[in-house]
Amino acid sequence: MKKVPVTVSAKFKRAIARATIEQGSGDLRINSMPLDVYGTELNRQRIEEVLALAGDLTDDVDMKIRVEGGGISGQTSAIRTSIARGLIRWTQDPELRKRFLEYDRSVVKGDVRRKEPKKPGRRGARARPQKSYR
Repeated sequence: MKKVPVTVSAKFKRAIARATIEQGSGDLRINSMPLDVYGTELNRQRIEEVLALAGDLTDDVDMKIRVEGGGISGQTSAIRTSIARGLIRWTQDPELRKRFLEYDRSVVKGDVRRKEPKKPGRRGARARPQKSYR
């Protein structure tokens, strides 16, 4: 019986990653490129951490990930989260979710921190104009 494809999304800072997971041969593509070509070695290792935690669950699924916005590091974090969430939904395995949470909570939950907005009359969110008395 063929499973229905799963689509999940994840955010980190300004980056948004949308992952589609479906039955296949273990292919992982990010913006239509294989993982071997994506980003730097450190970025690939951070993505491979999630795949290693999932174990052999990734052997029979194809993952297509579209990522946009933000920088390369933010995109990598968004990709990690989207892969983890997608695998949890695909397998329906609470043990896998628990394994991800024990390793790194941000893999499943994401990071809720956002940039503080700039305030009127100031140069930034917290910076105030300088004063000079002499």
